[in-house]
Amino acid sequence: MAEAPQSNSTFSRPTFFILTGIPELGVAQAWLTLVFGPMYLLSLLGNGALLAVVEIDSTLHKPMFLLLATLAATDLGLATSIAPGLLAVLWLGPQPVPYVACLVQMFFVHALMAMESGALLAMACDRAVAVGRPLHYPVLVTKAHVGYAALALALKAVAVVVSFPLLVARFGHFRAKTIDHAYCAHMAVVDLVGGNTRASNLYGLALSLAMSGVDILGIMGSYGLIAHAVLRLPTQEARAKAFGTWSSHICVILAFHVPGLFSYLTRLFGRHTIPKPMHILLSNNYLLLPSALNPLIYGARTEQISDQLLETFAFRKSQF
Repeated sequence: MAEAPQSNSTFSRPTFFILTGIPELGVAQAWLTLVFGPMYLLSLLGNGALLAVVEIDSTLHKPMFLLLATLAATDLGLATSIAPGLLAVLWLGPQPVPYVACLVQMFFVHALMAMESGALLAMACDRAVAVGRPLHYPVLVTKAHVGYAALALALKAVAVVVSFPLLVARFGHFRAKTIDHAYCAHMAVVDLVGGNTRASNLYGLALSLAMSGVDILGIMGSYGLIAHAVLRLPTQEARAKAFGTWSSHICVILAFHVPGLFSYLTRLFGRHTIPKPMHILLSNNYLLLPSALNPLIYGARTEQISDQLLETFAFRKSQF
């Protein structure tokens, strides 16, 4: 069913592409559903539960928890935009995807990635203000400000990412229909274009790196301020507790940004030295793993949310 790329011939824009997943693994790639399937299920249950708790408990309608809900909604959308197609390709083999549907998936995947990165930055800034300026926090961070921030993040993501499918739509000729990937990543689709794609490749990489780079610098600055404030706490116990929460948040941020930057850089500099299966596995893992871990680290380790979850389960158990 898969077509091999033909370097010396091109054809008009196809009506569909074929997603192959990780063809180098052959039938063994079906076993990866045992890894990505539970990740997706955990993402659905964890982020769904977090959103439900924040919605039900009016005491959680505060800036910090609303930012958590924004991150959970983004994680839910990002995982759902990738996982069903990924699992179908891994379990059933190469799958056709309509041309328009491929561009739509490309937009949502990259836009939600930008939203996730922005949400992590907003949460880091929120904690920096809460720890560094606790007396001014109620004035500086309000529910209205969180709403404006979420809207700004969405508009930024759309403005930056809408150019990805538009760049692909400009090309009228392709060398192949087969995408050696499990979803319609921008760079993977551009690789199929017949003609000079250097400008499109560099533009896509530059936008992705700039967007991630700005967010990473902002997050590093915010957590630097948090670390400075934590070191000034009066007791060792308070410092240890604060650093425990701080370090877990850093792990989530690193799990999202470091593999993402590695994926972008290997596309640019190491595409002939890094094995393609490793690149594809990494790109899928760094999109699904954080969405599965975030509810556990951000939600379960937040005392108010944990208490509300325990109350909900205890109430439902008492009804049976």
